Amino acid sequence: MKQLFPYIIILGACISVFSQNKTQDKPNILLINVDDLGWKDVGFMGSKYYHTPNIDSLARQGMVFSNGYAASSNCAPSRACLMTGKWTPRHGIYTVNNSDRGASKDRKIIPTKNQTTLSKNHVIIPQVLKNNGYATCHAGKWHLSETPLEFGFQLNIGGGHNGHPKSYYPPYKNVNLPEGKNKQLTDLITEHSIKFLDTVSKPFFLYYASYAVHTPIQAIDSLMHKYENKSAWNGQHNAEYATMIENLDRNIGLLLRKLKKADLFQNTLIIFTSDNGGLYGITKQKPLRAGKGSYYEGGIREPFLFVWQNHIKPNTINDTPITNLDIFPTLLNAVQIKHSINLDGKTLVPILEGNSQDLNRALFWHFPIYLQAYNKEDNENRDPLFRTRPGSVIRYGKWKLHYYFEDNDIELYNLEDDISESNNLALIHPRQANKLLKRLKKWWKKTDAPIPKTLNPNFKK
Repeated sequence: MKQLFPYIIILGACISVFSQNKTQDKPNILLINVDDLGWKDVGFMGSKYYHTPNIDSLARQGMVFSNGYAASSNCAPSRACLMTGKWTPRHGIYTVNNSDRGASKDRKIIPTKNQTTLSKNHVIIPQVLKNNGYATCHAGKWHLSETPLEFGFQLNIGGGHNGHPKSYYPPYKNVNLPEGKNKQLTDLITEHSIKFLDTVSKPFFLYYASYAVHTPIQAIDSLMHKYENKSAWNGQHNAEYATMIENLDRNIGLLLRKLKKADLFQNTLIIFTSDNGGLYGITKQKPLRAGKGSYYEGGIREPFLFVWQNHIKPNTINDTPITNLDIFPTLLNAVQIKHSINLDGKTLVPILEGNSQDLNRALFWHFPIYLQAYNKEDNENRDPLFRTRPGSVIRYGKWKLHYYFEDNDIELYNLEDDISESNNLALIHPRQANKLLKRLKKWWKKTDAPIPKTLNPNFKK
């Protein structure tokens, strides 16, 4: 009981604020950000291998974006983009840990130095919501500083600077949270999240970012019988990983049932997405190319959905390209908070409410860093050594251009005809490539994006 006592103090204080500000009519917010879940790792996006009935049911109750993206292809920078609503050059977090990963002899240029902790100069989602009467709770993976309590969260359930647990079973070693009825880490995080929902007065912001389904891949033994002899589907065949996805789905189902039982579901804006693509070698996202750490579609395109009863029409699929940068301005618009924060994302509320379909903008990715490949023989990347070499990407309409800083090389793809990015059209459509490159260079200037140029003296051709 001593470990849970701070929960009661914090939430009790929040309740008094709500009664003073009379904010109960504002929508609650449940933001689900899954770790390393690929675009086709759920049933509603087409998987015939993974079993996700609760997430699939949620998808049918709202709007699914078929062109939903993360603003980066791995954990920390994607989460920094989501929380700040800003492109990676604005916060300087480009990867996890150091930016010179891979053998030095294979790196032609010196990569940009990486920031590993989010600067407190940034104003992020929970800070704004807390200042406007919301109870704020972080549950699971944080990865941006030592504690999310530094950034406007009033309650922290298991979040720290660590990017993954050392184990999903006790002792977790690098995840600190009170004991409960459950032992498996995902189950325990959900248990404490439900306690938050039991105690807090609305409105609330629950950022549910369970460590699952990041490595280590550790099976849920009670579910293994479903997958041990199940036929592979489209590159998906890892039984242990499948049990982790199904268990996460079960836990999300528990959260949703709690909202409905407490009569909170109808007035809760729910967002479901992932921080980057699935880990290639563990799962595949066919027809998308590559996976986590790559800037081909398999590394950045995500399952992405919104549910908000009486605001969003159920069973809706939208093809507008969006990014997790859009979550911050969308939330502020949805809860009618006026602000002067400079955000790079756009509000999606007009699209969600059926009043608009076109944002008429380009999407950008900037990665002036190196990220080594896991499997040199089978990784679908540009070369067998790296998932990422320094470069930038722009998508505008159906066109997507990759630009590489080592050799000024360009790849151009028409995603409407070639979602697999298998046919480089740069030489066939040079005018289109040049248009995108000019737009990309303007964006570099606008965001003061660092462009690495210094040659690496250790490089060997």
